[in-house]
Amino acid sequence: MGKLTDYGTLMMTYLAREPKCLHSAQDIAHAIGINVPTATKVLKTLTRSGLLESHRGIKGGYLLAKTPENITMADIIGALEGPIGLTDCGTASQPGNCHRERSCSVKANWQKISQAINDALASVSLAEMTVPVAQPIVMQRPTNIEQVRL
Repeated sequence: MGKLTDYGTLMMTYLAREPKCLHSAQDIAHAIGINVPTATKVLKTLTRSGLLESHRGIKGGYLLAKTPENITMADIIGALEGPIGLTDCGTASQPGNCHRERSCSVKANWQKISQAINDALASVSLAEMTVPVAQPIVMQRPTNIEQVRL
């Protein structure tokens, strides 16, 4: 996931805390700590994807196009990154990106992994992202290769 996508999730979470209020690009940028041109670029992409509404004018700004409960992390990441897949063959929506596709022995497994990631992202709503986690999740790395199971 790229830095702009990270910023996009922060912006969307910020907007989800007050979903019916208009927020200027400047206010959003200031709230999450990035520069206005970067915020504007991400906001335009999210607007083109249908996740945000843009209102022009002195009292204009951005607001969510849907309720936070009806926007998923898969929607946001998909809007900013494109189809979710760890490899070129990992998404069924973009066949033909790899010259080894027809003879690849691991393609189906990469698609299975990508689908699991997409399903996990689709299971988390933007509304859930606004709620702080009481206990931080500690990610542990396997100590040896036998512990890694696909």
